[in-house]
Amino acid sequence: MLVQVAVEFPYVCVQSLIYSTIFYLMASFEWNVWKFLWYIFFMYFTLLYFTFFGMMTISITPNHNVAAIVAAPFYMMWNLFSGFMVPYMRIPIWWRWYYWANPIAWSLYRLLTSQYGDMSDPVRLSDGVTTLPVKQLLKDQFGFRHDFLALAAFVVAGFCAIFAATFSVAIKYFNFQRR
Repeated sequence: MLVQVAVEFPYVCVQSLIYSTIFYLMASFEWNVWKFLWYIFFMYFTLLYFTFFGMMTISITPNHNVAAIVAAPFYMMWNLFSGFMVPYMRIPIWWRWYYWANPIAWSLYRLLTSQYGDMSDPVRLSDGVTTLPVKQLLKDQFGFRHDFLALAAFVVAGFCAIFAATFSVAIKYFNFQRR
């Protein structure tokens, strides 16, 4: 069971290195070694938790068709509450708990704060007159703080561990074979 989890580490590492290098250069992010390493780290764990989530859904359901049906609502809710379509500050207070339980929200949080959270360059707001520093805009509009970057890294690694552990337990104890 652990071997099935361990085999994903090098594959996802190569995948994230190739993707991150190409995208980082195409997106014209600030060329800074630490920002680049943070980007690779975050993309690695994002791809890893999606891989482990897929493995987990396959292992807790009898076949791939049911797994797709089970995973679809999670993907929908994760996208809705990731803070991209509806920023955290605009999510109704009674739904904010789900934002913090959402792996995509943590990925978006850390990707934006690792690249822009320490920048003081002014950004013109939609009114065309007012300007704010980028880090202040992230804090005011999205609730993103650069000092939470390390916490976000631990949380995303935690999602990987939870999904991998659930897969390992399910593959060991669930048996959907008919005799």
